[in-house]
Amino acid sequence: MSTVPRERPRLQSAIALVAALSLGAGGLALGFALLVLTVLGIGLVTGTQLSGFAFLVLSLVFVQGIGCGGVALSYYKLRPVIAPRVRSALNISGDGSAFGIPLSVPSLRQAGIVVAGYAAAIVWVMVSGIALTIVQNLRDQPIQTGNNAAAELGRTNPELLLLLIPASILLIGPGEELLFRGVVQGRLRERFSRVPGIAIASLFFAALHIVALVGGSMLGNLVVVSILFGTATVFGVAYEYAENIVVPSLIHGLYNATLFTLLYVSLKFGDAMGSQALLALP
Repeated sequence: MSTVPRERPRLQSAIALVAALSLGAGGLALGFALLVLTVLGIGLVTGTQLSGFAFLVLSLVFVQGIGCGGVALSYYKLRPVIAPRVRSALNISGDGSAFGIPLSVPSLRQAGIVVAGYAAAIVWVMVSGIALTIVQNLRDQPIQTGNNAAAELGRTNPELLLLLIPASILLIGPGEELLFRGVVQGRLRERFSRVPGIAIASLFFAALHIVALVGGSMLGNLVVVSILFGTATVFGVAYEYAENIVVPSLIHGLYNATLFTLLYVSLKFGDAMGSQALLALP
């Protein structure tokens, strides 16, 4: 005996939330797992340790490329097959509309959003850095904040930063935005309004980056996550208004490239500004 699918708003919202967060975490977990297995496999076969350059290249390929980009594209392709079966199994209704990740060459208006979003992200990290410095000076014990693992690798070998600068625009920004804005935020927006959709995706994106922090106290790393939340919100708002995944990808890539450039300059010429800016490196 067949039953008519029913509208279950709470269940559908819960499914959207779990699916979105699982996809985001799963993409990064898959990338890191493949990276670890590959590094261990190369070590066992060759008996040598990978150079910093080789490790960085593999990290970009597996985490941002296969983990983030691959999971996002796989979901996009498999969604039309999986979604109807899930709705049927749970006896819930659905509009059957295709899941989309809008992608196109940015228009003049969207280019303006890229410029505004990039400026907002840079201003945010500058203001956050100033505020943190003031708090540090007022405290008896400084807040120990962690640093991005890629940035720490760049400290030991500054030339690696010259790879990360273009990689930010070509791979890191597009890969992470495709997953976290295109899939995670896009899935949330199917069931939630703008504000909670952007906020949940941004908070999750920032919180996941805590695993990429080296050193730092719990309080310090929470401070870093709060700064990253602001940056991610800029990406999310830009995607919402531009309706083009290229826009937040460019903002994210240019933002990261700027911070890696500042770090390179600081290491080469002793400028402290670059080290401070890396607190908000997503």
